[in-house]
Amino acid sequence: MKYVALLRGINVGKNNRIDMKSLKSLFETYGYANVSTYINSGNVIFESSKPPALLVTEIESGLLEKSGANISVLVKTVGELAQIAEQIPVDWKNDTEQRSDVAYLFSEADTEESINELPIRREFLDIRYTAGALLWNVKRENYNKSQLNKIIGHRLYRYMTIRNVNTARYLAGLTAPPLQSTKPGASP
Repeated sequence: MKYVALLRGINVGKNNRIDMKSLKSLFETYGYANVSTYINSGNVIFESSKPPALLVTEIESGLLEKSGANISVLVKTVGELAQIAEQIPVDWKNDTEQRSDVAYLFSEADTEESINELPIRREFLDIRYTAGALLWNVKRENYNKSQLNKIIGHRLYRYMTIRNVNTARYLAGLTAPPLQSTKPGASP
């Protein structure tokens, strides 16, 4: 089965610094196959025949042993991520005019009622629930008015891990990775 492990809160600021080569190596020590990482924010794509609950236990234990930090891990199948990503409206993007994110939810927050608990101003953003995630889109000019930044201090924040829509679509297998620029004369 092809999985994606979403590690919560790594490589943000100076806390929980883990390089992707070490992270890949950790996953390989558990016998996971075809391990790859995507960007530096804790996204690991891999294959395993083990059930998700066991994967979470192994990965969190390994991260604690390796880094000394209690890092929460959410493991989803690529199919589950695709179901979530398919709910993102096609016109939602991250650009100079809008910001769109997916907050993947741990079981403690995986309910539509989570939206009503968050200290946000819904008149300034479009926020939606789908099984396993909250999706939101806000015009950049309204970001502060939406009070999205206030969710960081809310009790539900520890039960979510947030990725932008570009990352969400890529992890779900719906888009190819961004093209890497090459220097003139270099092979692509």
